[in-house]
Amino acid sequence: MRDYELVFIISPEVAEENVPAIVEKVQQFIAGRGGEVTGVNHWGRRKLAYPIRRFTEGNYVLNLIKMDPKLTAELEANLLTSEDILRHLLVRVDSK
Repeated sequence: MRDYELVFIISPEVAEENVPAIVEKVQQFIAGRGGEVTGVNHWGRRKLAYPIRRFTEGNYVLNLIKMDPKLTAELEANLLTSEDILRHLLVRVDSK
C-alpha cells in the first residue's frame, strides 16, 4: 500500500447537494478494491485557471488515500469515464 493524493474537479452543473454523493462514490470505489481513504478536504467551488469543456469554475476535492499501486490505472480509468468529473490528478506521496 502506498500513499496518494487525489484531486478532482466536479462539474459546476452538479447541484451542491449532490457533490457529497460523488465524493462518496469515489471513496467507495477505492475502499471496494482494498484501498483506504485517510482524509478528505472539500475546497468548494473555485474558478478554473482555464476553461475545461467550456466551464470556468468547478468544485475541488482533495482525497488522501492508501492503495495498491496496481489499482491506480483502474481508478484513473473510472475517473475518466465519469461525466461529473472534469479533471483529476493522482500523485504518489513519498513517505519519509
